[in-house]
Amino acid sequence: MTSVTVVGSVNLDLVARLERLPSPGETLTSRGVTRHPGGKGANQALACARLGATVRLVGAVGTDPLADEALALLRAGNVELSAVATVADAPTGTAMIQVDDHGDTTIVIDPGANAHVRWRRDIPTDVVMTVLEVPDEAVAAAMAAPAFTVLNAAPARAVDEAVLRTVDLLSVNDDEHAILGRTADLDALPAVVVTHGAAGATLYRHGRVTARAEPPTVDAVDGTAAGDAFTAALAVSLAEGGPDDAGVRRACFVGALTATRAGAQPAIPTLDELHAFMEAHA
Repeated sequence: MTSVTVVGSVNLDLVARLERLPSPGETLTSRGVTRHPGGKGANQALACARLGATVRLVGAVGTDPLADEALALLRAGNVELSAVATVADAPTGTAMIQVDDHGDTTIVIDPGANAHVRWRRDIPTDVVMTVLEVPDEAVAAAMAAPAFTVLNAAPARAVDEAVLRTVDLLSVNDDEHAILGRTADLDALPAVVVTHGAAGATLYRHGRVTARAEPPTVDAVDGTAAGDAFTAALAVSLAEGGPDDAGVRRACFVGALTATRAGAQPAIPTLDELHAFMEAHA
């Protein structure tokens, strides 16, 4: 069984459902607000676990009541949490999310304790994954680990090219790909996967396309964790030595299925649910 360590963020998501997303300066009334565990790192950790990997999360939460709520589904999903630090002088991270009737989102993050995440060098693992919701120092240290390294470069910001050279798989959407490409030669990387929303994803190895796939057509409800589930699925598949085309196709299906459900972590499918979904769309 593949072992995965995720160095990442833990948030509690506050989600407002709207008919449409507001324009700048506009006030709309929501249909209600729900609370779900989230954070890109935590989402990816749970997705890897639900797809059959052994998973440990390196993260941080506050001492406030939100911490237990934010970690609840990770505990239920058998994600190892002994490397999640409790920070006395920072709150648990939160995300304010708006979701419209098409599943499109706007997200504002208050990092809180996530600003204190540090890599634990003493953890043996097959795969190390991280995201840009944690400090640059944690990202650099995680990607230098002696493992298959995966960087989901989101939320988008520039990443030191020396750090990128240590990444085995870079996962980005079209906007993130463009931002990183302004300051780094992404064609030099071993593997880069670019997601295109409903149009699917493309995998490049040293700048050469090796796989493309499109997700099935679905009625999107909430796209919050779809990209996280996609990245987790592809990382596990490639780390296990699976072929590129099958891995990208599987990841597209995981992302599509996640988008049909509300919330971040509650939406992430199990392996059995994924298999049934893929059979239904064969």
